[in-house]
Amino acid sequence: MATESSHRPYARSPNPSTRSYDSSSVSSATSPRPPSRYLGGMLGTGSRPNAVSSPQPIGMLSLPPVNQGFPPYASMSSSVMGRESLASTDSVMSAQGSGHGHLPGTPGSQGQKRAYRQRRKDPSCDACRERKVKCDATETTSCSECSSRNVKCQFTKETNRRMSSIKQVQDLEKQIDRMRRDNTNLRRMLGDRDAPPMDVDMEPAERQMPQLPSIGSEPKQRKRHVPNPELARARANVQAFSKGIWKPPAQHRQPPSTMSDCSTPELPPQDVADRLLRNYSSSAHTMFPILHMPTFQAMVDDLYRSNPRRVSSGWISLFFAVLATGSLFSPEPPTTATFYRPAELLESARKVMDPWNNHHTLDNARALVLITICLNEMNLKSAAWSWLGNAVRVGQDLGLYSESGSWSVIEGEMRRRTWWALYILDRTMATELGHPFLVDDADCDVSLPAAVDDHYLREDGMRVPNGAEPLTHSLLAVVHVVRSYTCLVKSMEAPTLSAAQLSMFDGHFKKCLGTFPPTCEPSSTLALAPHFLAPLTYLFHARLLLHRHNLSPNSPPDVRLAALENCTHVALETASLVSRTKSPADGATALLTAHMFRSTLFLLLTGYLDHATTLICALAAIDARRDIALSCGRYISFFVSTLVAKRAEHASFLSRRSSVDHAALLMSLARDEELLAYVSADQQASPHRSWLWAAQDQEAPPRPKSSTPCPATSENALFSSELRTGLSEDERREWVGWARLESAARGLASTGTSWAPLPPPQVKSESPVATAEVQRLSGAPRLAVDRRGPGSPAPAASSVATRGAERISIANII
Repeated sequence: MATESSHRPYARSPNPSTRSYDSSSVSSATSPRPPSRYLGGMLGTGSRPNAVSSPQPIGMLSLPPVNQGFPPYASMSSSVMGRESLASTDSVMSAQGSGHGHLPGTPGSQGQKRAYRQRRKDPSCDACRERKVKCDATETTSCSECSSRNVKCQFTKETNRRMSSIKQVQDLEKQIDRMRRDNTNLRRMLGDRDAPPMDVDMEPAERQMPQLPSIGSEPKQRKRHVPNPELARARANVQAFSKGIWKPPAQHRQPPSTMSDCSTPELPPQDVADRLLRNYSSSAHTMFPILHMPTFQAMVDDLYRSNPRRVSSGWISLFFAVLATGSLFSPEPPTTATFYRPAELLESARKVMDPWNNHHTLDNARALVLITICLNEMNLKSAAWSWLGNAVRVGQDLGLYSESGSWSVIEGEMRRRTWWALYILDRTMATELGHPFLVDDADCDVSLPAAVDDHYLREDGMRVPNGAEPLTHSLLAVVHVVRSYTCLVKSMEAPTLSAAQLSMFDGHFKKCLGTFPPTCEPSSTLALAPHFLAPLTYLFHARLLLHRHNLSPNSPPDVRLAALENCTHVALETASLVSRTKSPADGATALLTAHMFRSTLFLLLTGYLDHATTLICALAAIDARRDIALSCGRYISFFVSTLVAKRAEHASFLSRRSSVDHAALLMSLARDEELLAYVSADQQASPHRSWLWAAQDQEAPPRPKSSTPCPATSENALFSSELRTGLSEDERREWVGWARLESAARGLASTGTSWAPLPPPQVKSESPVATAEVQRLSGAPRLAVDRRGPGSPAPAASSVATRGAERISIANII
């Protein structure tokens, strides 16, 4: 007993723990160290020796300190993943095992606790384990068995002691994996009925795959309280005594006692107004039918009567905004007399607005929508973004985002269409400018617009005569496309898009294309009505953004080449659609102009010069109708001259090794970093996806050549061609012109090294996609007439339509 007591100065632990040695769940309970030291190491507070860390549940997100800024954009995803793995066993073991104690036989082990014994009070030494006797070793002394036998009391069979705990961890991991698979199967079975949010139990690959909205599916309706009919007196009292404190929902608001009427300003001649209204109906109204044209036309006729009544400032502002939009989409090219007419009409719309208005109406929201459209078409994108923010706030104040309340048939439908027009503008302009979205999908539960035209909307319901075409506008088809922009932009936060993600989006966009008329298929040979190009641009714009993302240096070389191939395929299909349009300039939008510009760059780089020339001719037809067209032509001219120099440079380099082959030259150009930066175009405008600008660059922007200061007037932007085109007087004068640009593009086929067309590419087969059961746009012959005429031969296999549907395969050239 004396010997035993001398070797055991510390009492044995009263805890009869039988848990495995490596169980991290008992480490904090059995370890003699205070738990705050381990929590401090895991939660990042261990660097402050005097800090007292309050215990937090493992895995709970902690609020940042008050004086801490937002994390860098690039590290946000990694920081979130770090928080999710906070409670993992490895992190707990690393926090405990680093800097606490020494293993036996290592320097500094005398008088220190054995680190591997911190997780269990009563492990057995090697000798006791072999003899299968009870070991009474303590943290600092040998056991009595080893002392009596005069052998070294050591613990070296750590691996054997850990086997049971490792087996337990493996079993738990298998159970977790099985539960995750079961949850995934349940989610797939439920489909889109509940659309549950992603949680941390999902696999990382599943978290990266966004949930695309089904074609034609309505936004998820929010649950609302059922009104209590017995609270009529309470409702009346709240209506009476809440004035000046808060406003009830939009459908329960009472109009103000004094309407904001305004005297009618000077109106344009009625024949001019009627012509601009026709232009508006045949262009912008086909994409954004936010006006009930029969009602609006009746109010316009009443305005031009001999004794016009006073109208609200919101409606008169809407009237001038409609005229300005119709002036921008005039079928006649602008002249010196008509070029500034849209600016004058927009000024009239702005002047009658009350900037301090505290009671908005639907007319206010619609006027702001049309002003945003006009500013965007006039290439004043920053101003358009600012006015869009005002329009979104007015729409939210009116509750347009919510499917609540009882409205008349016409007003309810106009509210829905106005909100979806705001949604489309928000998503499209944000993707073009690289800005965050203003509207959150989770806040939007308004129904989709009805698939009927205005003249079938009546106060007593929607009535479509038998045999009549119910829908001619394309708002519904554009909504299906733009609803995917949220998932698209979120996916592009990753450095590179995977093949599975690309395939998922391509399949969804193929379904979206099925909601357009059959003549909108790129492989069709029928003539395409001009007003279909603008809505189709939303689809092709998204496809180009999708594949262009992998052009960045973050992607492997083979992925970058595949991205260039896919972008060229989208550009070929764009050229096919444009070639089948008799007058592509009619109804052309700024988005269509910019998309044709981007497509031209890819076609020039990959050697599809005939298709590139087709798009250049279409841009030349647009010309002054869109202020961005001149700047696009100037950039293409620069790119053509650069491509000529680069081609000679690469051909000279390749000739030193072997004979210059067209395929080798194409591959060499496709790997040129400078050309890839040029062809990525406005991708370099995004603060998150650009790779051209360095953070440390502090170069001052070049001073404009023109020394004449700009007058600081409110009308400067609208009436200044320099601000609308972004080019100074000298830069516009140096522009070579569309004819010379077309000649230079065609000359690429004959100058210098042979630039013959590529061999017939291998068309990749794609799996068929189920056709969505959605109301389609009309494909009647009145919108698409075959230009060949009766008895004309079918187009040759080398026609633009057929070649536009082909896909080059750079990977095969490798």
